[in-house]
Amino acid sequence: MNQSSMALALAGFSFIMTIIWGAPLLRVLRYFKIGKLIRVEGPERHFTKMGTPTMGGVMIVVPVAAIMVLLNASVVFGVTILGRSVIIPTGVMVVYAILGAVDDWEGIRGKRQVKGMRARTKFLFQVILAVGAAFALKYLLDAPDLFVPAVKGIVKLGIWYIPIATFVIVAMTNAVNFTDGLDGMAGLISATAFATYGGIALLQGQIFLARFCFVVVGALFGFLWFNVHPAQLFMGDTGSLALGASLAVVALMTGQWLLLPLIAIIPTSIMLSDVLQIAYFKLTGGKRLFKMAPLHHHFELSGWSETQVVQRFWLISLMGAMVGVALAVV
Repeated sequence: MNQSSMALALAGFSFIMTIIWGAPLLRVLRYFKIGKLIRVEGPERHFTKMGTPTMGGVMIVVPVAAIMVLLNASVVFGVTILGRSVIIPTGVMVVYAILGAVDDWEGIRGKRQVKGMRARTKFLFQVILAVGAAFALKYLLDAPDLFVPAVKGIVKLGIWYIPIATFVIVAMTNAVNFTDGLDGMAGLISATAFATYGGIALLQGQIFLARFCFVVVGALFGFLWFNVHPAQLFMGDTGSLALGASLAVVALMTGQWLLLPLIAIIPTSIMLSDVLQIAYFKLTGGKRLFKMAPLHHHFELSGWSETQVVQRFWLISLMGAMVGVALAVV
């Protein structure tokens, strides 16, 4: 079996695993009433989603982590399917999922219902975890610092790699988190980005990393089985923080992180829209640049249906991914 076939087979296996255990998980979430609380300032049409089970990111993270552990354990029997290179992205996915789960729980049953953890507290933990991941990438995996399109060889960053990698991880973590606002959108766009970097990893000969990416894609497709409109559950911060952080780590491991804003063009645009909205509001004394931020809510209030926003944003994401791959092989 060639490398691409193995990666696709693992994606299929991950998809089946997620589908199988997704239905029982959904029943558990409903039984314990782990339901989403909707912010009052959000679009009115979203009020119908009140009580929809959340923390569905567990449905993604558990199969991915289980498959990574099982396939790494295969070396005991003399079969090498995965290597040490997947330990860091898997570990990052798990620890950020735990952080997201704490945030989700705080927003559902904690003292800060709807709001979740304090923004400063959550940001501090994100930075600490990102710094640890950056050091691991630099000094344990010896990941390539940076590839620039049309420039031969690796661009060395030296000690600057640590703060840059930390910024990339934290930024993408929050970008995907902001993207998780409409049924199916974060899952579709994340799956596209992981598949893109999986392809880049295959082109680079990083076989184990490619397999990790496609395992995540399979789990995301399984999650989308329950998350497409009308969603039966949401991924919550449990999923969005884990996906954003691990996507950034994958991009850093390929050295093609400069293309991440293009390959993940929708999460990047949505995050920037929120930043611009706040800055414009403060500079103009209360005026708004968009009808509502993040960006997808602006288009909802402009008359687009939820499915139109998701489908059109996904098409843009696909175009960004294709251009990103083209630049990666220049």
